[in-house]
Order: sequence, then C-alpha cells, then structure tokens
Amino acid sequence: MAKLYFSYAAMNAGKSTILLQAAHNYQERGMNARLYTSALYAEGGVGKISSRIGLDVEANLYRAEDNLLDQIIAANKEKKVDCIFVDEAQFLTAQQVWQLARVADHMNIPVMCYGLRTDFQGKLFEGSGELLAIADILREIRTICECGRKATMVVRFDEHGQPMREGDQVAIGKEIYVSMCRKHWEEKMRDPAVVTAFRLEPNPATPITLDEDEDDSLAQLG
Repeated sequence: MAKLYFSYAAMNAGKSTILLQAAHNYQERGMNARLYTSALYAEGGVGKISSRIGLDVEANLYRAEDNLLDQIIAANKEKKVDCIFVDEAQFLTAQQVWQLARVADHMNIPVMCYGLRTDFQGKLFEGSGELLAIADILREIRTICECGRKATMVVRFDEHGQPMREGDQVAIGKEIYVSMCRKHWEEKMRDPAVVTAFRLEPNPATPITLDEDEDDSLAQLG
C-alpha cells in the first residue's frame, strides 16, 4: 500500500535537494514522477523546483483552488504516474492534503511532500499542520543554528537586517530567512520592551543528560 510522506525542516536544510534526488531515482529507472511546487514561487508563470546547490527541474504549479486529486487522475490516464513529489508543501490547503492522501490510499501512488513545519512566528502552516496530523510517515530533515544546535525555527529579517515580529505568514520579497534553534529564535523574536537579560542556571544537584535525539554537532545531522 502506498503511503503519504511528509519531510519537514527549517529553512535551508536541503529539502529541495533531497526531493530532486529522490525524483531522479524514479526517472532513472524509467518511472514517471510527477512534481509539484507552489504557484507562489512561479518564475514567469513556470513552476520550478530549485536547490541551493544549483539543481533545478520544472514542476507543475499548484494553487489553493486546485483539486490535486482530479489533476493526478487525469495525468494517470494519459501516462501511468509512479510517484508524486510536492515541494513547498506548507502552502497546501488542508483539503489538498486530503486529496493527496486519497491518491496514496485509493490510487496506490506514493506521495512525498517536503516543506516547512512553522512560519517565522513559530505557527504551523495549514498544509504542514494537516500533514503532521494524517501523514503515514514523518521525517525531519535537520539543519543547524549558528550556535551548532539543531535549528527548528525560522527568523524573518527585513531588508535592513531587523527581525520581523509581525506580518503576513507568506511573503515573497526582499526578506531574508535564517534558521535558528528555539533559544536563539526567542531571543530575536522577543519584544524589546520585555526584559531579556534572564538566564536560568541548571540545578547542580541534577545531572544533565542528553537524550538520543540531542543534536549539538553537525555530526548528528541526518
């Protein structure tokens, strides 16, 4: 039985690179991988999935009003579809996530979604929230903060280099996004009117242990 996958991460974790490599593996074996990306990132009306290492592939665009199930059914009638890849999956609507789930459940086509988990304010995107709720397989793609810890949050900086604490969830412009750990994200996002000079000292009587998911070095990424 095919599954619905969601691979999520903070910004610049290599999501698109991993997607393109996986899609290439299908295509190299003569299989038909159908690629999607959000119309918010259309370049001259053309969909393209691009990676930081210079790879890019054309992809179908999806918009909030699109019925992806109907599109995939139509495409499958023309040529058998072996796998679906969705980049920028955080911009899917909840309804579209369910459409993709039905592609996996009823058409037996695996669906692999890649996207951000949260926005610059630490809030779930609609698509990401629904994928976290119903996907069969969840995979975290890890990247690191400037301090070396695992980055799980994203800070949006304006063109003047100042952290933005308010604004639309989606903004395609001159803003810069930087992935950070929760501690340093909070330091950037905290209202400057609030006292920020607090530090919590660990209890010396309680030994600090690292659990198996602790990521304090680049060697732990994967």
